[in-house]
Amino acid sequence: MFRLDLPLPIHRAWIIIPFVLLTALVPEAASATLPGPAEQASASPVATYSIVAFDPATGDLGVGVQSKFFGVGSVVPWAQAGVGAIATQSYANVAYGPEGLALLRGGASARETVDRLTAGDDGRARRQLAVVDARGRVAVHTGDGCQAWAGHREGDHFAVQGNLLVDANVVDAMAHAYQTARSRDGSQLADWILAALDAAQAAGGDRRGQQSAAMLVVRDRGGVWGQNDRFIDLRVEDHPRPIEELGRLLEVHKLFYRATHAQRPVRVPQPLPDPAPPAE
Repeated sequence: MFRLDLPLPIHRAWIIIPFVLLTALVPEAASATLPGPAEQASASPVATYSIVAFDPATGDLGVGVQSKFFGVGSVVPWAQAGVGAIATQSYANVAYGPEGLALLRGGASARETVDRLTAGDDGRARRQLAVVDARGRVAVHTGDGCQAWAGHREGDHFAVQGNLLVDANVVDAMAHAYQTARSRDGSQLADWILAALDAAQAAGGDRRGQQSAAMLVVRDRGGVWGQNDRFIDLRVEDHPRPIEELGRLLEVHKLFYRATHAQRPVRVPQPLPDPAPPAE
């Protein structure tokens, strides 16, 4: 009878023995190095279509996104009430999120924020970045190295953008759907964002397919018990029809937080600063 002496406690041996057998049978398993999260992200573009938007009636700011990428909600959308909303994608530089919000908090416009973030980034040719500030001004950067089709459209208080799309009709459909949706009585920013994502997918969307989606809408004291600004924060991490699932979650959110949805704030517009006098 074959007997194996176990100098280690039995529970540790059952962990070690299979690993030893594996490395004996497959020598390369012992030496292979798997790419870490940073290496994986740099090798895989966040093939995405997204929208950043501002509702001047309520002051709400939001981001909506869909991608053939697992858990896109952890990468692309960033927003802060009274500050702005940001979408960072393609070979995404996630530092654009917190750094961009810091610039906006400091008084930079959407355009200044995009310019300053991309100016110091050696990888800017492969980045796609969209920003809307708390006055509804938008700015977008689509680098020349983003994979085709890649591009964007800017509208009144919103911008839509995408990369690895079937063609330009995707962003055109997004813009049209957003503008149409916001004219509907009783609708809100989340509805308009969802309409844009729906239209993008109907127009062909990401040419690699679908996987995850997210929606982030911020409002001053709009979170649970009014203790933060996370009015709507929904994520579909891995799903064959992520936009459809995102829409279902939005309807659940409206039911669960119906009192908050019913109390729409009225924004007091902030005047733009007076232009500087001409130099003498």
